Amino acid sequence: MVLKVGDPAPDFSLPDAKGNIIKLSDLKGKRVVLYFYPRDNTPGCTKEACSFRDFYAEFQSKDVVVLGVSTDDARSHEKFTTKFNLPFPLLTDEEGKVATTYDSYGLKKFMGKEYMGISRNTFIIAPDGTIEKIYTKVKPENHAEEILTDLA
Repeated sequence: MVLKVGDPAPDFSLPDAKGNIIKLSDLKGKRVVLYFYPRDNTPGCTKEACSFRDFYAEFQSKDVVVLGVSTDDARSHEKFTTKFNLPFPLLTDEEGKVATTYDSYGLKKFMGKEYMGISRNTFIIAPDGTIEKIYTKVKPENHAEEILTDLA
């Protein structure tokens, strides 16, 4: 099933780098930016995470929760968060189950090789728990600014 704007956002529970469980349904009443990214400490993913970091105060001023999701483990997230001083949680989806639910996990190709991985997609979830906007094939550099513009 492909998710569309207006659909209920699938609920999930995932651990952050410190082992805290983040449950989407606990965030009802807030707008959530849920972004899926391939891997910690890679150039594009670092640019994307740092752009969310650099604009984090603006997201907070709009009462928006930012959550990053990848298949990396908690240790990798902890190092990535510390290295780049990221002020928002990175969630661990090691088996790609939540990413699959959000149409963000599947077959990818890189330099002629095929593998399973996360696609760079972002979902804005409205306070009522429905999907407000979907970004696919995100360009990491200016993504946080693009979302803030759309939320204005």
